[in-house]
Amino acid sequence: MNGDGRWTLPLGSAAGDGWDVAVGPGREGWHHTSLRVAALSGADTRVLDGGDWEYLVVPLSGGVRVTARTPDGIAHEAELAGRADVFAGATDVAYVPARSRITLRSSSGAPARVALAGALVTGDGGPGGTGSGSAGGREFRHVTAGEVPVERRGAGTASREVRNFGTPDVLDADAIIACEVITPAGNWSSWPPHKHDTPRPGAETVLEEIYYFETRSTDPGGTDPVGYQRVYAASDDRPIDVLAEVRTGDVVLVPYGWHGPSIAAPDAHLYYLNVMAGPGPERAWLICDDPAHAGVRDTWPGRPFDGRLPLSGTASGDTA
Repeated sequence: MNGDGRWTLPLGSAAGDGWDVAVGPGREGWHHTSLRVAALSGADTRVLDGGDWEYLVVPLSGGVRVTARTPDGIAHEAELAGRADVFAGATDVAYVPARSRITLRSSSGAPARVALAGALVTGDGGPGGTGSGSAGGREFRHVTAGEVPVERRGAGTASREVRNFGTPDVLDADAIIACEVITPAGNWSSWPPHKHDTPRPGAETVLEEIYYFETRSTDPGGTDPVGYQRVYAASDDRPIDVLAEVRTGDVVLVPYGWHGPSIAAPDAHLYYLNVMAGPGPERAWLICDDPAHAGVRDTWPGRPFDGRLPLSGTASGDTA
């Protein structure tokens, strides 16, 4: 994995406290989002006091039992059925509001892998102090796999599948925005390159973003499955230059700047989990395309969508 070491985290480089990946508070230049990934089996548990952070529990493989004691003192439980792996289709997830105590374990004792995606909740719940999460206004929720909208975005070799379990129109939350993307072997996603780092009401919101990757070889010979992620500066004021080769368990952080493409090698499918949040009062995913590449959207209407998608499940509609 190559790139700026501040923003590229190969598997193993960000482990801690029993988590295979532990990215969040305390990292220089990082303020609003977090991600933890753990393998669970048997009686293994992971316990976290959420403090001022709200979380989404996302099974990557296997089933996960979630227990959350919310600020009102109520203990909530959810059995997340999960899935065989991230390429097998959408999963059910659990939303846990801020100031909760979270316990995670394998549903049946069988091996499972789980991601815990977090966002900082400030003020009275929301990013700008307008929310209600600090007093338990947000509610614990189990979002079933059937409730997750699965979109088709792009066209041709820019075709990808997006599972929107944590976007504002699907999930009531204070700050977190999350989704996962499947890019078939040989395709590009996060394309055209775009950014969300400048406050422009109604046009662009300021959001940090975490990319967590997994790959799967499509070659019966078992070649090394890799993908690639690009992040680059939108201005001289905030330099960033990342071109990272990514594999399962790797993370790329996007503090600002243009990001994209996310490229699947010709012999490997690419998955990534996106976690976003920012300092503004509006929980919205508003982006600006790089003008050098924005015109690619005009080429998509009428072009065929990649027939390999969805790899599993049913997509609900086309979105550019």
